[in-house]
Amino acid sequence: MNTTSSTQSDAPSHQPAVTAVPTELVAEEEVVAPRRVKEVTDNTWLKYDPIAIADYYRSQPLKVFARFIGIFFPMISFAFGLWLDKTTNRSKQNLGKRATQIRRLLTKLGPAYIKIGQALSTRPDLVPPQFLEELAQLQDNIPAFSNEIAYQFIEEELGDRPEVIYAEISDLPIAAASLGQVYKGKLWSGETVAIKVQRPGLAESITMDLHVMRTLCIWAQTNFKQIRSNLVSIVDEFAERIFEEMDYENEGRNAEKFAELYGSMQDIYVPGIYWQYTGRRVLTMEWITGTKLTNLEAVAAQGLNATYLVEVGVQCSLRQLLEHGFFHADPHPGNLLATPDGKLAYLDFGMMSQVKAYQRYGLVEAIVHLVNRDFEGLGRDFVKLEFLTPDTDLAPIIPAISDVFNSSLGAVGTNIADMDFKSVTDQLSGVMYEFPFQVPAYYALILRSLATLEGIAISVDPEFKVLAKAYPYVAKRLLTDPAPDLRNSLKELLFKDGSFRWNRLENLLTNARSSDEYDLNQVIDQSLDFILSDRGTFIRDYLADEIVRGLDNFGHNTLQNVTHAIQKGMGMKVEPTTKPQELTDGLQHIQRIWGILQQTKGFDPTIVLPRIPQILMRSETQSFGQKIASGLTQRMAARLIREVLLQDVPEDILVKDLPQLALPNKVRS
Repeated sequence: MNTTSSTQSDAPSHQPAVTAVPTELVAEEEVVAPRRVKEVTDNTWLKYDPIAIADYYRSQPLKVFARFIGIFFPMISFAFGLWLDKTTNRSKQNLGKRATQIRRLLTKLGPAYIKIGQALSTRPDLVPPQFLEELAQLQDNIPAFSNEIAYQFIEEELGDRPEVIYAEISDLPIAAASLGQVYKGKLWSGETVAIKVQRPGLAESITMDLHVMRTLCIWAQTNFKQIRSNLVSIVDEFAERIFEEMDYENEGRNAEKFAELYGSMQDIYVPGIYWQYTGRRVLTMEWITGTKLTNLEAVAAQGLNATYLVEVGVQCSLRQLLEHGFFHADPHPGNLLATPDGKLAYLDFGMMSQVKAYQRYGLVEAIVHLVNRDFEGLGRDFVKLEFLTPDTDLAPIIPAISDVFNSSLGAVGTNIADMDFKSVTDQLSGVMYEFPFQVPAYYALILRSLATLEGIAISVDPEFKVLAKAYPYVAKRLLTDPAPDLRNSLKELLFKDGSFRWNRLENLLTNARSSDEYDLNQVIDQSLDFILSDRGTFIRDYLADEIVRGLDNFGHNTLQNVTHAIQKGMGMKVEPTTKPQELTDGLQHIQRIWGILQQTKGFDPTIVLPRIPQILMRSETQSFGQKIASGLTQRMAARLIREVLLQDVPEDILVKDLPQLALPNKVRS
């Protein structure tokens, strides 16, 4: 069926109660010992509590050891097989066999390891094609569990048998994933829905694997001083997201928040949630008909442009990471579908995360410093973003960062959008290993999300440039966002040592006009407000000087041309003159900027007209005009003195030495 817009008025309005976490399970310093847990069930821990989990498994050493052996030996066996293939020169011959083996191994190990396989399945630059094909099956082709258990969960969560609650429900699940499986159904009111039911024994499987991972990380950080990243924090961050993902009511709230923030973006679609038919282990949402972006033949057969939809996904990800901070941390191909009407539909909102405001601004500032090749500023950004501690000596780190980005940016003037993103990240990883960098837990999920999206993009279009598609959004944010942090970033980008860098402004305007959300009216309003504010005094002074020089040169050249024309007409001998001076660089840049604005969508020169009376009434405008008049008067006086009395003295020196001229007080008022 075709995707249809969901309306909240059509969906039941029942809001599920948020289940509270038992206070005895909350890890607080004043709690001496958490509650003893005798058995792990789906309701044992409603939120991730590493202390309570560790306390439980401390009393289950044999069970933990058995699980460790169950993970360790299959992994060692697989690694030995790869080594043996390489030693006997049978790697290519056995590649398909090994790919099937790792897919089955991860499936057998359980949900946590399936998640790792899903992430690898989107990395064609890291994983051989045969492995990609097998690992891609982990996205929605996991072995299903029985209908009997699924129907039991539906009855426990929703209070009645599935055939009573739903008008229709498929005989078999249409997809099975790491944490649950999905049935296709229909409500008695007629809407087609997806019914997601959680796997049995999920809590026990997840908590055991997370405990083993966390214990190994603690051991590794204690015994290997070379490990500087806080692996325990990264595991805890991942674990919190997994626990949230196991709560389908939380996923429903995430979906609605995602729709509120990003659902209005062009060609983004978010399915609606039916709360009356949703519980902690059962989720009922709008049915979406779509095709995986990576299934290029199927997408093309529908007349859809997969590359365009990837660009839509990149723009949405930028909004998530840099604007609102609420981002989808698991955008694998099974969760991104191309709908028949050409939209990109997001699914599965269990694993979401948050980027704080100072972190978002820090990322934008880092981009600005990269554009400016300000590697000292970039080093300070790593401190702000918590990659480095405040007491870190940046002196040896900055040259290493400089080498990485200079080799990628090449010659001065190269656009950041032309950088090879993978090459930069690979080289930067080497720098992070060499110096005392620590990858923050929040950033590990960002990297996972971006790496997954980049993998999808590369599989759709090997020449896809993520940064080329991202920079127009960054340019738009710098030009339109009134946040003080970004205002300072814009000033830092455009000014250096008191000089205005016109080429940077031209580049920003050129890139920003490529963004579909670029509002030229907003840019003009904010630019005028900024220029006419106290913060814009230095811009007004700079513009006044440029206008004075331009008008003076134009007037002087015009006078010369008229004089020579009269002399020539009267038959007088015309003295040879130097070629008329062109407009100053500043005015040439203004001309080019005007040309860029004319080519920008939504440009209309009349939009400035209503603002003119207000602008003219501002005292800053009157001071601006006085400065231009005073400057012109000075230059005229300087030229008169030079031509009559001091022909050998440069005009600029005379202007500098002349006293500042001021207009009468009457005019100034």
